[in-house]
Amino acid sequence: MNAPRSTSPHASKSLFAKLRSWEAFLTFVLILVILVNSTLIPQYFTISNQINLFQLSIEKVIVALVMTFVIINAEIDLSVGSIMGLAACLFGWLFQNGVSAEMAIVIVMIAGGLAGALNGYFIAFVGLPSLVVTLATLIGFRGLARVLVEDRGITDFPDWFDALGQQGLVGPIPFSFFAFIVLFTIAFIILHRSAFGRLTYTIGNNREVAEFAGVNTAAVKMKIFVASGLVAAFAGLLYAARVGAVRGDVALGFELDIITLVLLGGVSIFGGSGTMVGTLLALLIVLNLRNGMALMNVTGHIQTGVIGVLLIVSVVLPRLDVTRIFKSRNPRGTRQ
Repeated sequence: MNAPRSTSPHASKSLFAKLRSWEAFLTFVLILVILVNSTLIPQYFTISNQINLFQLSIEKVIVALVMTFVIINAEIDLSVGSIMGLAACLFGWLFQNGVSAEMAIVIVMIAGGLAGALNGYFIAFVGLPSLVVTLATLIGFRGLARVLVEDRGITDFPDWFDALGQQGLVGPIPFSFFAFIVLFTIAFIILHRSAFGRLTYTIGNNREVAEFAGVNTAAVKMKIFVASGLVAAFAGLLYAARVGAVRGDVALGFELDIITLVLLGGVSIFGGSGTMVGTLLALLIVLNLRNGMALMNVTGHIQTGVIGVLLIVSVVLPRLDVTRIFKSRNPRGTRQ
């Protein structure tokens, strides 16, 4: 005979906690943004606009996936934008100097992995703060990118390479969109369904406890930063393909937008908490919000301000204990 289903206060509390979760709040905000956009903008749901919505920020969106791992692991990577720029400039420089596009892509991906490994070595094995290390490599990698291309732009890439970023792979849907779907699926499985994902959370919560339990925390951190470099290099190649040209300022300042997306998704800046679903919802909110404001001719400064307000809300709201606030106003539980 089956036991009756529990209806204890604990079960009700668990359900209430799920309804109050940050992902639920983000889902509500996303639905609200879509409803407002579709009401005010007739062309919002057109296929061309929906593709444009993703394509113009797809590089940031892709890097945000691996940044989720970095921040959950209680680290930060400020160099991702510079690695993107270096990857794009290195590809252009190699191609201009007679290296085939295919070989240039391989070299660029290796360089991205090495850039991530450089960060990982000083953070995981030397023990330097990730903020300091990646701030230094942000400057160094950006400087190297500018040295490669100087003050000129490099263009005239092969048609097949430009087509990857500018034309549809299946109908009007570009290659970068499918790349994002594949990378999101892989990132979700690794973070939420693998031992490596559990170690990422454990180290983010308390590195000392993880080391006491026998976890090789340095190896985990190194793998995360190598992955960060690889994904950033891949995103830099996508950017070069989409724009069809590279310059020394490619992806300048992208790292702040990427970190903002991840924090808005509910990933704690202190590490140890957050989900890939939360990051996805934040990505969709920001993409739809920026797209709607652009179609309504809202200036870029106002768009940035709105995203900034959302970021402040994402940091403050999860830390508010509404129950405690009401108790402090009514300590004896009397009716108002």
